[in-house]
Amino acid sequence: MRLKTPSFWYRHSDHAAPLQEIALTPLSWLYEAGHQINQSRYKPEKADIPVLCVGNLVSGGSGKTPVAISLMQLITGGKIADKPHFLTRGYGGSEKGPLLVDYFHHNSEEVGDESLLLAKAAFTVVSRDRPKGAHLAKENGGDMLIMDDGLQNPSLHKDISFVVIDGASGFGNRKLLPAGPLREPLRQGFEKADAFVLIGKDKTGVLRTLPENKPVFHAHVEVPEDHKPSTTSSYVAFAGLGRPEKFYHLLQKLHLNVESWHPFPDHYNYTPADIFALIKEAKEKNATLITTEKDFQRLPEEEWGVNIAQLPINLVWEDEKAVLEFIKSNLED
Repeated sequence: MRLKTPSFWYRHSDHAAPLQEIALTPLSWLYEAGHQINQSRYKPEKADIPVLCVGNLVSGGSGKTPVAISLMQLITGGKIADKPHFLTRGYGGSEKGPLLVDYFHHNSEEVGDESLLLAKAAFTVVSRDRPKGAHLAKENGGDMLIMDDGLQNPSLHKDISFVVIDGASGFGNRKLLPAGPLREPLRQGFEKADAFVLIGKDKTGVLRTLPENKPVFHAHVEVPEDHKPSTTSSYVAFAGLGRPEKFYHLLQKLHLNVESWHPFPDHYNYTPADIFALIKEAKEKNATLITTEKDFQRLPEEEWGVNIAQLPINLVWEDEKAVLEFIKSNLED
């Protein structure tokens, strides 16, 4: 059973901490102690090919996967690598790997939803043991790795680490799990980062906290023009993300008529009963079901008899040339 992100994780800084957050704070101290022990257990293995990590400092979606896909496109387009591979843990899937993902053969229950999105864009390896995954990518002709997540995984050496930040939510209440969303103390995350990627406008003041000697690349997400839904139709929307309200806000930005909205927990595995209930509601409201491209990967493999629209997004850089030059210069060092 997956739980929804607690609202107090992203409470406004002017609001007092609720009792639940206060009660969970001692567990955050234990979490930090366990994290430090885990980090000290490994000596990172150096892969035979460059490793570029796209990570974040909070639990839940900050936009890592769109950033990883966009970086893959920049790297291949800029001739930095000929056959780069994605490397991911395959969160939510049963496969431990190392395994080369086949988009048309595997499903989200086996390799996770994010792995399927990555596999649509390039060769993708799922491996909970990251060094073994790196070896498989190299054996498959890979000449660079882009890790989607893994900043907190100390087993594999990273040549470049990007920390992705959602401008709308920042670092939340800045407490460690489970009292807050942080996966590790900010100071440690900042030390690991070579650069930061801020998606959207900085609404929580994170820019003031970042190290001045490390670059920040600004970006935003857009729906491709040929995939924008009709604004004259009605929709019943649903999504299971770390912060599912991001999808709802995107639909509002597109000026869609959303008749009803159903948020689910992050990486939620939809059941046929869930989808039949949504279909029934959509028919009653003469509306179209719409969800994220990521959620679409987790729908049960059945014939529903209705159209369920998926909304893809692209990451757009403010200065993609600067990103390319940063990667090139750091790989040459």
